[in-house]
Amino acid sequence: MAKINRIPIIRLYGNLIVSIQVSLSDKLVNQLKDDITEAVERSDAQGLIIDVSGVDVMDSYISRALRDIGVIVRLMGVSTVISGMHPIIAMTLVQMGLDLKGMRSALNLESAIEMLAETRRVETEMALEAAVP
Repeated sequence: MAKINRIPIIRLYGNLIVSIQVSLSDKLVNQLKDDITEAVERSDAQGLIIDVSGVDVMDSYISRALRDIGVIVRLMGVSTVISGMHPIIAMTLVQMGLDLKGMRSALNLESAIEMLAETRRVETEMALEAAVP
């Protein structure tokens, strides 16, 4: 079986989408953090979706790394939505006292795309209203 060195980052509708469908190691999470920040820097993406529907186990290191990614890209001007979290993982994060601050969540990838589209629509309306004397 081939070893996965990187998780693909897909650009769609002005968003970067990262769909994690493999077991995460500390090394892979660190590589993902670097890859995402480089992709945000190179693109004009307005949103980042991290889909964790394929993640069966999320320890404190992985959840903190995902939170860090959300904070980093927010500082770069990009909104982050995490989608597809299994209920047992959500319950475990709560029990561990971990919070994915700065990241909104959505039930699935489709909802996450809609959420970011709505955010852009509202921001555009607000900018237009602010521009009108």
